[in-house]
Amino acid sequence: MHEEHGFNWISLIPGLNELPNHVATTLVVAALLLVTTFIARGQLVRLMRSPDGGLVPDETMTYKNFFEMIAEALYGLTENVIGHDAPIYFPLIGSLFVFIFTCNIVGLIPGMLPPTDNLNTTLALGIFVFIYYNIVGIKHHGFGYIKHFLGPVMWLAPLMVIIELASHIFRPVSLAFRLRGNIMGDHAVLSVFSSLVALGLPVIFYGLGVFVSFIQAFVFCPMTMVYISLSSSHDH
Repeated sequence: MHEEHGFNWISLIPGLNELPNHVATTLVVAALLLVTTFIARGQLVRLMRSPDGGLVPDETMTYKNFFEMIAEALYGLTENVIGHDAPIYFPLIGSLFVFIFTCNIVGLIPGMLPPTDNLNTTLALGIFVFIYYNIVGIKHHGFGYIKHFLGPVMWLAPLMVIIELASHIFRPVSLAFRLRGNIMGDHAVLSVFSSLVALGLPVIFYGLGVFVSFIQAFVFCPMTMVYISLSSSHDH
């Protein structure tokens, strides 16, 4: 599943130029998010030390207000899908959203390739979600979680095991192909129109690219919420 295409500015960085494009770009995205986290943490501490404790929102739309709105919407969705355990799983859901969105948006920078248009990256994300929700299921139900793969009656167990395993394996694969296909398609459309018309028209497709980047990150998260909810459900 190794694929290389296009020029990447990161290939000019010593030490990263020997790595595949998607790996090098993912490392840069991770480093960028780490630095951003430290900056945001410092700003949060500063706001908490202010007279209002940072609880009073700004009068105009600011960087802080914008991300608070997104976080509240994502948390509300997490709460609706997962329920009272939302505070436990929201850090994971939020981290996935920020990471995937950043990876997607990187592809809008000329001379950069989004890591999420490579199947290695999206499949790794899907497998991570697959492992995580199964661990959650085992944690909540113990052997009962494994037992549900056998079905309601033992004489159907051989057939039910095949069906259940196939349905679970399809989950990370569908997450991977959906994310990769949409980002790859959006990047291809942007590249074509940018090469045809250098000025004016590409702005429309850059706007569409931002929208697609957001939506694909947002779609990945509710599916993860559903899988976690199903694995932790007391119906098992």
